[in-house]
Amino acid sequence: VIPFLDEIDAKCSLKVGDNITTDHIMPAGAKILPLRSNIPKISEYCFAVCDEGFHDRALQLGQSIIVGGSNYGQGSSREHAALAPLYLGIKAVIVKSFARIHMANLINNGILPLVFVNEWDYDNIRLGDEFVIKYAADQIKGAVEGQNVMVTLVRTGEEIPTRLNISARQCDILLAGGLLNYTKEAK
Repeated sequence: VIPFLDEIDAKCSLKVGDNITTDHIMPAGAKILPLRSNIPKISEYCFAVCDEGFHDRALQLGQSIIVGGSNYGQGSSREHAALAPLYLGIKAVIVKSFARIHMANLINNGILPLVFVNEWDYDNIRLGDEFVIKYAADQIKGAVEGQNVMVTLVRTGEEIPTRLNISARQCDILLAGGLLNYTKEAK
């Protein structure tokens, strides 16, 4: 995991609706349990119940962004629901609202958890749309003070305001690229 760059330029690799659970993101069960320590292999099942093409598309893009509806990440506090998307190059998740524990897992893995200020912006986004987040590190720092993180939808040129509800410590974790890097830096 690397710290945040000055600019994030990534396409939407997946658009999902409301009430996406950690089981949608990273299924559980006897078939997957033996793979828990093999992140590349387990990532093949990431979002497979929502979109069978997601894994290959995300890998092909190299880095991408997921867009979702309300209550994204509800259910069990499955860490692999953040680890597999991280492996697949997910830089940010932009949703109408997050389940609290999943949002914390995204932060701990260095994935930017953004919430639409205007929920109707969700309706204007298409699979494959390109996003740019300019001055990403500065915008992350500004979020601690309550400033919006502005995301440009390249297709329309529109600036989409998002919220990043984080503490100063969570800001430092994101800027370090995740909790492991943050812990190393703290020593």
